[in-house]
Amino acid sequence: MSLDLSLYLVTDAALSGPRGVAAVVAEAVAGGARIVQLRDKNATEAEIVDQLVELSAVIAGRALLVVDDRLDAALEARRRGARVDGVHLGQSDASVLDARAALGPDAIVGLTANRSEHLDAVRALPAGTVDYLGVGVVHPTTTKPDHPPALGIEGFAAFVAQSPLPCVAIGGVGLDDVAPLRDAGAAGVAVVSAICAADDPRSATRAFLRAWHGTRPPRVLSIAGSDPSGGAGIQADLKSIAANGGYGMAAITALTAQNTRGVRDVHVPPAEFLREQLDALADDVDIDAVKIGMLADAEIIRTVGDWLDRVRPETVVVDPVMVATSGDRLLDTAAEDALRDLLPLADVVTPNLPELAALAREQPAQNWGSAQEQAARLSERYGVLVLVKGGHLDSAEVPDALVGPDGALAAFSGPRIVTVNTHGTGCSLSSALATRRARGADWATAVAEARAWLRESIAAASGLDVGRGHGPVSHFAGLWTRGGLDTAPTAAGIADEWWQRITGIRRGIDDLPFIRALADGTLPRDAFVFYLAQDALYLREYARVLAAAASLAPTSAEQAFWAQGAQGAIAGELELHESWLSAERTFAADPGPVTNAYLDHLRSVAFGGDYAELVAAVLPCYWLYADLGERLGAGVFGAYALDPAHPYASWLSTYADPGFAEANRRAIAIVTSAAADAAPETRARMYAAFERAAQLELDFFAAPLPEAAAVL
Repeated sequence: MSLDLSLYLVTDAALSGPRGVAAVVAEAVAGGARIVQLRDKNATEAEIVDQLVELSAVIAGRALLVVDDRLDAALEARRRGARVDGVHLGQSDASVLDARAALGPDAIVGLTANRSEHLDAVRALPAGTVDYLGVGVVHPTTTKPDHPPALGIEGFAAFVAQSPLPCVAIGGVGLDDVAPLRDAGAAGVAVVSAICAADDPRSATRAFLRAWHGTRPPRVLSIAGSDPSGGAGIQADLKSIAANGGYGMAAITALTAQNTRGVRDVHVPPAEFLREQLDALADDVDIDAVKIGMLADAEIIRTVGDWLDRVRPETVVVDPVMVATSGDRLLDTAAEDALRDLLPLADVVTPNLPELAALAREQPAQNWGSAQEQAARLSERYGVLVLVKGGHLDSAEVPDALVGPDGALAAFSGPRIVTVNTHGTGCSLSSALATRRARGADWATAVAEARAWLRESIAAASGLDVGRGHGPVSHFAGLWTRGGLDTAPTAAGIADEWWQRITGIRRGIDDLPFIRALADGTLPRDAFVFYLAQDALYLREYARVLAAAASLAPTSAEQAFWAQGAQGAIAGELELHESWLSAERTFAADPGPVTNAYLDHLRSVAFGGDYAELVAAVLPCYWLYADLGERLGAGVFGAYALDPAHPYASWLSTYADPGFAEANRRAIAIVTSAAADAAPETRARMYAAFERAAQLELDFFAAPLPEAAAVL
């Protein structure tokens, strides 16, 4: 293994706590740490040897293992069969010359240095004696109470500029220090407490590596079959990875003879050759994410599983290619069993409904609720998240959900795109998801971003005109439209882009105590009445803003739509408010700070007289309410589900009404069409107005229960 110093874990028994050093190291290595130093000043020589043997087994060759100071312990652990790659020595420890002689030319020898005379001594050594210098401390730290004066970033940079060897920064290094230290010339950062004391050492390690690598694209490996028509398999994966900002690589599991109308033949190379492909990549490239597609038989699947268990990539997404469009099973029983055994090594599995049923050994789900329950059972059984896809349902809306053992973690929906060009959509989505995750997104956000990209690619697919069957999606539609090959992006692309860009806001709304209590009916009446009173004040002014939009509308159809919206806000929604508040109390409340802020935003945009910007500002009130109402009505939050006995059913049913959903779709179409036709600077202003209004929607929902919301 090459010497990768970018993240250098130094162990600490006290900070690791009762879980132990080995458990922390196992998680950190799984997160991507590639060099580990065992440091325990209080342990006996025999205890250090035992720890080295244990860590060698835990690391299993996936990272380099060195020991602080204890040269004799390193030699004894080697005699006991442990893989110990070297030592790190302080200025008062054993001689680096003795260490090199004892450990051999291929071992790693590191040396602590922080003064100019240390550099002079290093220069006097024979070439190859020392591999790197540990330089610090950068900041004061409690893990080494006898440390010299802190260098700071500037002092570290000055030292590195004079050093003949790579320098690893050590001492009080936090996440915010990583980029400045890298820019200052560090070959890596040594981290102790930020990983050893972390609740989740694997996630902490990944965060440091993302900070170190900065903006470089993630390296994403597709393990899948080849499709010569370019629509599915590794060809689709490589396009998807590139389109979503990654560097794609591929290990081929099978060669197919196929086109857009079907598969004619399949050739499966020997499993040993697949192993050679995978090992060649892992020996040379740091793999940030792996997407797994077509695995033809049990031997191929076990080969991939053994490799994953040994290499432990940071992110693994499995797209289970199990059931053909015709409904035929593509894997025999042994292969299906092997694929299930593979699931615990994955982070997410992305089945369609027939594949979900096959993995779960159950009958296919007949509705969306039972599909999510089936996915939750699969998640609990194998310890993997399930992205269950509703494309096989007969519905105008296409739902997807990211499901854990306790149910849906995030839900997604969008109108079905009517097209025959769906070849390779599963391959494309799963590889996009792996790439988005490797770029640092959490799983829910990664799903939202991957879906938005895929929907844009599907919508543009007919323009490719490839084949006479089920054609491929247009993987680079966004690049071609926004990159200058066409004049403007599409309305559908803008809708998906804007929706996924406010994923954080939407998730914030879902997590609010007000929404959760509203859904399960436990919301105190006084909080609901406060909300309605503020909403009445908002709607009275919102209707006036909609009327302003109608007056500025460029077409009579749009003028009529916004005018109808203004009329509905007064005659429909305020009538409902009066049923709760009474007519004389409807506008009696004083507007709260959030209400004032929201109305000020709408008025300021309306005052500017820019139609496109104004309709973008009013859109979140349609879109977020329609989305929330639909999911409340579907029971996503575990309660309402159109129950007429629910204490707030009369209000909730307003926003789950099909008429409101249709108005929302019309509003989205008007706004995104205007954005598609607008100049880039106008489109940017439109999004800013839209995003600000979306944030104010979240604030508006939070206001009735500010104390509970502040805890989140």
